[in-house]
Amino acid sequence: MADHEDEELKMALRMSLQNESPEPKRSKPGEVSAGGDEEESPAAKNRRKQRELMAAAAEKRMMASKHAAASVAPTGIENAEKRGETSAVQENPGGSSAGLVKALTLEKPEHENVNSGKELSVAEAEQLFSLIFGSTVSRDILGQWTNQGIRFSSDLETSMGLVQHEGGPCGVLAAIQAFVLKFLLFSSGELNTATPNIFANTGLRGSSKHEHVGADIFSSLTEDMKSMALVRSMADILFMCGTNGRASIASLKNLDMDLEGSVDSSKDEVIAKALDGLTIESGLDFHNILSVTQYTSPASALKRIEELLPVYRSRMGAMLFLISALLSRGIDSVQSDRDDPTQPLVTAPFGHASQEIVNLLLCGRAVANVFDGMMDLGGGMFVKGISTAVEVGFLTLLESLNYCKVGQYLKCPRWPIWVVGSESHYTVLFALETKVQEENELEGRETQIRRAFDAHDQSGGGGFISVEGFHQVLKDTNINLPSEKLENLCNTGFIVWSDFWQVLLDLDKSQGGFKDSSGLSGKKAFDLYHFNGIAKSVMNQASSGSEIPIQRPRLTKLRVLVPPRWTPEEFMSGIPTCSNSTQIDPEATGTTTEVTQPQPSHHCPLVDCVRTRWPRATCSWEGDAPSIV
Repeated sequence: MADHEDEELKMALRMSLQNESPEPKRSKPGEVSAGGDEEESPAAKNRRKQRELMAAAAEKRMMASKHAAASVAPTGIENAEKRGETSAVQENPGGSSAGLVKALTLEKPEHENVNSGKELSVAEAEQLFSLIFGSTVSRDILGQWTNQGIRFSSDLETSMGLVQHEGGPCGVLAAIQAFVLKFLLFSSGELNTATPNIFANTGLRGSSKHEHVGADIFSSLTEDMKSMALVRSMADILFMCGTNGRASIASLKNLDMDLEGSVDSSKDEVIAKALDGLTIESGLDFHNILSVTQYTSPASALKRIEELLPVYRSRMGAMLFLISALLSRGIDSVQSDRDDPTQPLVTAPFGHASQEIVNLLLCGRAVANVFDGMMDLGGGMFVKGISTAVEVGFLTLLESLNYCKVGQYLKCPRWPIWVVGSESHYTVLFALETKVQEENELEGRETQIRRAFDAHDQSGGGGFISVEGFHQVLKDTNINLPSEKLENLCNTGFIVWSDFWQVLLDLDKSQGGFKDSSGLSGKKAFDLYHFNGIAKSVMNQASSGSEIPIQRPRLTKLRVLVPPRWTPEEFMSGIPTCSNSTQIDPEATGTTTEVTQPQPSHHCPLVDCVRTRWPRATCSWEGDAPSIV
């Protein structure tokens, strides 16, 4: 009965939206009226009013049903679509390359919801230039940011990767790269787990038991698949910056007319010619060259970005996308996000993207810190961190050096993809399976205790709390410390995390610690991949048999082992336990436990970053060490 009523109401809504009043429903065909211009009869008026009332009721019911169903708030374009705005981007149910391309094909929307492209006023352009570069900026830095396009590698093994030729814009490229991998590897509609789309292309199944191939996992990607993933990624980021309600897209106003009617093969030539001799030296140049259009319809924004892909591939691509993100957020909102709005977003003297730029592209807010939430510095002063869960995350070498503390929002994103920061560069780390994010019993317990500890840490991630806060942590996490150990930890007046952690490792599980005589709890092994977009010269075998140097990014597969536990002695010496061991039950066999010889592990700065996410991890790889610089 309810279904029938819903159908009747929906039909009434459709009927009321028609330009001409349809014939009323009859059991017999109606007679044709001879007078087309006759005045509407009272019966017809009643039927029309009834349809309008039913349509209004139908619309009200469907809106109420829609709001009730939206129990989980998605991000980016998905959120905009939930509000009823049209988008042609759909889930790829089959996982095939043809399906992905079809799912991302852009249809022309019925309603554009576009504010026509306009130039920035001189005041707006000057404010934007000052926000990005400050009042004084070198020509070298301006050259870095105006000579970096957003284009994929031509190398087969790294074909999914964006190539970086100039220093500086790596933070922008790495963030886009992370979202591109999200769309290439995973189904964007799944809420919990997802099967990598590439399995359908490589003949692999999404089984956790399957041993994945190496660096050729992306060799079957087509140009259309990569382009559509890039379009969707850029739109997703811009709508996220625009609080999921709008996206501003910046282009070069002297190119729109030139590109109309041009075939794809000639667009790059047209753009290169238009950019010949073009320089950016002040806000006035922004005023002279930029055209900005604001969109509220995701479908319209996707269509526009697809049209502008040749422009984003040009040497102005990275700069235009950064400007688009900043304007999507709004200059005033960006300044409000920041702890120190007097400093430029591009840092001197080397022109690196600041953490504020990276955070804007990862979470939609230009905050300067990577911890969770806000930190009270006292005296009414607060500094801002990450306030919500994110799609792709962030790890940094600086945490391993105790310069900062990355919070759980960035360490545990929705998808196993992380931008990795070093002192001077941004790269990307990712996994092919979401299971690497799953916590076993030991990790879950460690996360619980660390979160409770961090909740009382007012040192900005320094890793120490007051005695009063420590007693609350013990109560909240059900840890029963012997009086002697409790006194030793509290005798300095504050508790350091590393000291507390050592006590937990030597405390039996029955008392809330981690000591496990079996040594089996918490063992994990999985693969990660690291991508560095900076082109490196490598030797390639030519058809003639000789080797010639080519420029290509670097993709490295890492085998990661997370040992079940550390002994205090191993912790102090910094030598992780190797987890590749074979355990034999003494009661079943009458023999003692046998342990195989440890497999060799490698070390480089990236391993220190991995350990901020998976403490005690060891990594190994083939060939050159992965580089994060």
